[in-house]
Amino acid sequence: MATPNMPAPRLIIPALGGFYGGLSAFAEPLLRFVIGAILVPHGLQKIFYIGIEHVTQGFAQVGYQPSLFWAWLVALTEALGGALLAVGLLTRPAALAVVIFMINAVWVTARRGGFFNGDRGCEYAVLIGFVALFFLIRGGGRLSLDCALGWEF
Repeated sequence: MATPNMPAPRLIIPALGGFYGGLSAFAEPLLRFVIGAILVPHGLQKIFYIGIEHVTQGFAQVGYQPSLFWAWLVALTEALGGALLAVGLLTRPAALAVVIFMINAVWVTARRGGFFNGDRGCEYAVLIGFVALFFLIRGGGRLSLDCALGWEF
């Protein structure tokens, strides 16, 4: 996109300009939907597959007390917060909850495994956290329920 101080970039394949232009309005809502859709199953697996009791034990091991409270808070932040992000409803509050959760996740996982996810590190949490920060700053955008309802936080 051109700005007054910067000319528009030249496309290497100019024939794709129309394709990029046509899809650019959907890039941000797609990112919002995907990040939410990634979070939802993580929360649901904590509740239904892994089990909240097992998650509670994990939180106790890393020092989060009361661990049952933190297990439920994280599971609901992922499941409910992810669903809200996906549809763009209460986008900024949901994104704030995810950012706070991911800051904690980075702190725990970086101490345990460093950066790389293959070593149980923090790269996944860093990525999710920065995408959530983007939506905390920008809001849900034009193709969100927030916009459709005329809500802005």
